[in-house]
Amino acid sequence: MRFVISTGTAMRLTAERLTVAPQHRLVAPTLLRSQLLSELYQSVQRGEFDRTEAAARLDHMRALKIRLLGDRVLQKLAWDIAAELGWQDTLRAEFVALTKLQADAFVTLEANLASSLKGIVPLARFDDMLA
Repeated sequence: MRFVISTGTAMRLTAERLTVAPQHRLVAPTLLRSQLLSELYQSVQRGEFDRTEAAARLDHMRALKIRLLGDRVLQKLAWDIAAELGWQDTLRAEFVALTKLQADAFVTLEANLASSLKGIVPLARFDDMLA
C-alpha cells in the first residue's frame, strides 16, 4: 500500500525510530521536509532534546525514503479541497490531495483532522504501515 503521512506521523516515526513494512511505500507533499525541520528546530529551542538528536531524527526520516511530491495538479486540487472544506490555508489540504491522487490511505495522528476527512479520503491507522 501507499500511505500519505502527516507531519505528526513523520515526527512519531522519527522519534521512535520506527520502520515501515517493506510492502508499503510512503509519500508526502514536498512541504513535509520543511515542516519536519521546523518542528525539530522548535523542539530543540524548547529544550526537549538537543541538536544531535534532531539531526539523528532527520537522518532517520531520510532513511524512510518518503517520496515527496508537489506538482501543479496537486496544488490545484489542494486549493479546491481547502476551499470546499472551508480551511484557512492549503497546508493540510496538500496531504489530502496527495492521498486522492497517489495513495491508498492517509495516516494522521490528529483525531479532529481524521474525523473531518471521513468519506473524503481513506484513512489508515498508524500501526497499519509498520514493519
